[in-house]
Amino acid sequence: MDALRIDLEIVTPERLVVSETVDEVVLPGSDGSLGVLPGHAPLLTGLSAGELWYRAGGRTRYLVVSGGFAEVLAHRVSVLAAACERSEEIDVEGAREDRERARADLVRPGAGGAEVARAGERLRHAEARLAVAKRGAGAGP
Repeated sequence: MDALRIDLEIVTPERLVVSETVDEVVLPGSDGSLGVLPGHAPLLTGLSAGELWYRAGGRTRYLVVSGGFAEVLAHRVSVLAAACERSEEIDVEGAREDRERARADLVRPGAGGAEVARAGERLRHAEARLAVAKRGAGAGP
């Protein structure tokens, strides 16, 4: 292991998404965006639906995660995500449709608190998918 790099592993229940040595990682922590550089203090955090990106050798990769946990150690980041997609895997039209359905559910008459919360999470996830797809196409972080 290089003391100036981070071993990053991202897994979902279905697959190993990333196993790479990287220079930095930015995660969608449950309390906001979390940047990790080599030597970071250890922590365990929940993940919210959002963008995750990492830089390795001058190349930046973009992914979207939906829930889960991340363990950060000085030179290792382990992400256990409920779902994760690389930018090039995202179905943009499907994400747009998901966004519109979630928006409609947010304002649906009679929707209760739990339904509104789920719709809000679905909306955040759809918007993150669209943002990651756009960034992966060359827009940068």
